Amino acid sequence: MKRTLTALVLGISLLVASVGNGYAQDFQKGWEAYDKGDLATSLREWRPLAEEGNAEAQYLVGLMYDEGQGVTQDYKEAVKWWRKAADQGNADAQTNLGGMYVNGNGVTQDYKEAVKWWRKSAEQGHSKAQSNLGVMYAKGDGVTQDYKEAVKWYRKAADQGNADAQFNLGLMYANGQGVTQDYKEAVKWYRKSAEQGHSSAQLNLGVMNGKGQGVLQDNVYAHMWFNIAASNGNANAKKGRDIVAKTMTATDISKAQALARECMKKNYKGC
Repeated sequence: MKRTLTALVLGISLLVASVGNGYAQDFQKGWEAYDKGDLATSLREWRPLAEEGNAEAQYLVGLMYDEGQGVTQDYKEAVKWWRKAADQGNADAQTNLGGMYVNGNGVTQDYKEAVKWWRKSAEQGHSKAQSNLGVMYAKGDGVTQDYKEAVKWYRKAADQGNADAQFNLGLMYANGQGVTQDYKEAVKWYRKSAEQGHSSAQLNLGVMNGKGQGVLQDNVYAHMWFNIAASNGNANAKKGRDIVAKTMTATDISKAQALARECMKKNYKGC
């Protein structure tokens, strides 16, 4: 639920361009220090900007407190800065603030408050917030359970490439929740998520191939996907692989293993 400082470095040019020239120089100094591992200097450059009301700086200072980078980890302090940025409409801060309310980090756990902040961010098009909002509607946490509303938010995030949302949308189609049950559509979304390395989606592709749901039944491909998911740390996938292997010949198992190696070399694309 968090966007890390490391990921933010990729967007530095956009962030700097969004503030004035004076701010930009201080932001730049902060990034240069961060790249060198001088986190204390980064915080020293960004904190004055945050205190002057710059939302991007407030968001960054919040991240440093949340992650304990350059300071002692302090969730309450992270919440303080994220709230300031969130109140100014910063979608990343709104998303992270929602996560703090779900987990009860630095605040009293409050699902309704989490939904409030995720909705603000989701309405700005933030895919992670959209995905998280879908989860809340699917579970009925902080809102009345509504599968159709969950599907709506999952789809918005999935269309932006969010792997968690793609997986969850696949689940909704597989279970017929909020949509007409459609195994082919479930496989489609599982595959999109699996291609991004989502181990649960890879596991479920193994299940779908093993049962012949949405695809032709094929134990070789079931084994392949189970094996791939297991290599990504999914314990249930290891169990699935071992079960399906009992129904396969040694030749088929060898073929499945070769397909798994090939698929991983292709970063799960076109498997």
